[in-house]
Amino acid sequence: MIETLLLVLFALAAVVGAVLMVLMRHPMRVALALICTMISLGGVYGLLGVHVIAVFQIMIYVSAVMVFMVYAIMLLDVRDPSFTGRFSALLWPGLLACTVLAGVLIGAALQGPPAPVAHASTGARFGLQPFSAAFVGEYWLYFELTSVLLVVAVLCAVAVVQIRSRSERHG
Repeated sequence: MIETLLLVLFALAAVVGAVLMVLMRHPMRVALALICTMISLGGVYGLLGVHVIAVFQIMIYVSAVMVFMVYAIMLLDVRDPSFTGRFSALLWPGLLACTVLAGVLIGAALQGPPAPVAHASTGARFGLQPFSAAFVGEYWLYFELTSVLLVVAVLCAVAVVQIRSRSERHG
């Protein structure tokens, strides 16, 4: 019973964070809403028993990627007048999309559970061992390249800020 309640609370927090990402305009507020969504998804994964994915969600996305994103956002010029509005121009389309999604989910819930699907093979294609083998064997390079690209993005943001500050001092 408590697991179901926690699952619903984490799922609602993830949905609220995702909606706030669409509605907010200031980059730091959007990043904080994204952090809330990612932590909530980690909680959902943990409650569903996929602890490895929950740990990856928290360690990789929340701690590593979001630290880079928040650091890059902090280097932006927050005096930009486009950040002064509280909500994005996508407020009404986002609310419309959320309403349509809620209607589809309610309609699907009222229809009952889906019919069972027969699997063509009985091999475990989505277990921990195949995931680990594919990650270490095939995708490790892409993972490392992504981290290098994030570092380069932060360095570029620093360079842009320094160039702007120099031009404002001299110009």
